[in-house]
Amino acid sequence: MLALGGGALLAATGLRPAQAQDYPARPVQVLVPFAGGSASDVITRILLNRMSTSLGQAFVVDNRPGAGGNIGTAAAAHAAPDGYTLLMSTSGPLAANKSLYKELPYDPLKDLTPIGLFATMPNVIVINSKLPPKSLAELIDYAKGHPRELNYGTVGVGSSQHLSAAYFEQLTGTELTHVPYRNIAAYTPDFIAGQVPLGFQLLPNVLGLIKSGDARPLAVASDKRMTALPDVPTAAEAGLKNYESAAWLALLAPANTDKAVIDKLYKAMIEAVNDPKVRALFVEQGAEPLVMDPKGLTDYMTTETTKWAGIIKKIGIEPM
Repeated sequence: MLALGGGALLAATGLRPAQAQDYPARPVQVLVPFAGGSASDVITRILLNRMSTSLGQAFVVDNRPGAGGNIGTAAAAHAAPDGYTLLMSTSGPLAANKSLYKELPYDPLKDLTPIGLFATMPNVIVINSKLPPKSLAELIDYAKGHPRELNYGTVGVGSSQHLSAAYFEQLTGTELTHVPYRNIAAYTPDFIAGQVPLGFQLLPNVLGLIKSGDARPLAVASDKRMTALPDVPTAAEAGLKNYESAAWLALLAPANTDKAVIDKLYKAMIEAVNDPKVRALFVEQGAEPLVMDPKGLTDYMTTETTKWAGIIKKIGIEPM
């Protein structure tokens, strides 16, 4: 097979050397496969605003929600690899959905080129403040003494909250009852009323409840404490080892996007995440700034896909 030289490779991806050097020469579209105003959407816009300052072009968000993030992710995966259509996607479409759906209209590892991971939102175990457990160990004991009596709420089967709860059950030998809702707004009143008093939620979903005293945070499913919850232990610190679950946010491009473009975008992403103002805004939104380079993200996607495939199989969720 004849190897392509640098100029030939650029031509094959639709970019001439001068174009790659001058990139971006016009606004860049970034597909976000979730609704506008969602936590991932807000955090992405914070990042892109800073990247636009570095690169001198607007980064325009195009929200394409639906099918657990698959619609927007597929649209980006099949876009032209010219650097002017990018994707912000998360752990669902990039890892867990491969086991949750019979067929995906894209292959996360073959149809996309990672730029980098820029933030993570660990799941937080919260319980209605009126219930007895004051620690994670007490929650586990309480759940074991009341099998299937503790209801936990999520935004649907296969959601981050659902998988986190199922993972928790596997590790602790507890039996909980899943109550799926259409959205967090519908779940919140039932949590406050004590009908569904348990949650494995992303912090933006329950930060208001924690501040009001309606929710008691027991642990975060992360290897480090969250900046926004410095007094809340990690699951490991609270006695539950190997329990890590988070929605992570990553920037990607269609496969075969030129490496010079990927490198430029990755550099701008790092500059953005290292900006103290950006980091503060991330924390304010319940996210932890975290950078992985393209190779690191590829390896992480592979690991997470395998991890959640095993958990989903044990749960017994039938692919949709």
